[in-house]
Amino acid sequence: MPTPKTIHRHSSEMQLAVPGLIGVLGGMGPLSTVDFMQKLLNATPANLDQEHVPALISSIPQIPDRTEAFRGLGESPLAAIIDCAVRLKTAGVGLIVMPCNTAHLWFDEIQAHVNLPMLHIVDSAVENLLKETNTQVRIGLLATDATIASGLYINRTLFLLSHQSVQWLLPTAVEMIDWVMPGISAVKSGDLTLGQNLLQQAADALQKRGATTVILGCTEIPVVLNSANISIPTVDATAALAKKAVSWSLQERMSKS
Repeated sequence: MPTPKTIHRHSSEMQLAVPGLIGVLGGMGPLSTVDFMQKLLNATPANLDQEHVPALISSIPQIPDRTEAFRGLGESPLAAIIDCAVRLKTAGVGLIVMPCNTAHLWFDEIQAHVNLPMLHIVDSAVENLLKETNTQVRIGLLATDATIASGLYINRTLFLLSHQSVQWLLPTAVEMIDWVMPGISAVKSGDLTLGQNLLQQAADALQKRGATTVILGCTEIPVVLNSANISIPTVDATAALAKKAVSWSLQERMSKS
């Protein structure tokens, strides 16, 4: 019969012995975390349980609202996000991903504090976009007003898209108030039909103004929108992040085998 000390020692050894272990810093919100995990599974070439990507999930929905914090109307989420990241690091993960676009406004501070590799969701989405488009592109962006107002996507991609002729098309203030933010809120509250209806209208408006593709830049949005239910190609930032995480994990596991 193993003693508690033996069990604890073996547990610690297992944490250090799992190559390619991904830490998913989620809960922002819970449904988008579940969606990310489904897309992580979908992106993994596996026939057996043992061939799937190992992952630990931190889903703490009580992390303060990122958009409210950006507006100056709520508590900063930074301390709570760092706490989650540290838990994942202590548990032995080798990489951290955050399936929340707006949380990436604090990406640099989080990475500096936790001192672990992290994948940036914007980089993942734009790299996916570059694989599927030519040198001239008119990009529509659906995201929270904090993600849009901060310039997270536009500023982050200046270098990546510098060799292309790019025009960004953003929802108007009225579209954000009437469709985008209520659509995201509807998904968060579990009303997926309403969320899809509102967000489809926002996507249609971007297409009418000339968008040739739409980045789904809030992780609630691809829960209800995709290239099959709107009339314009989409880039799913959640799926792009999942694919990149899988690639990292497979490479790590191969290098340790």
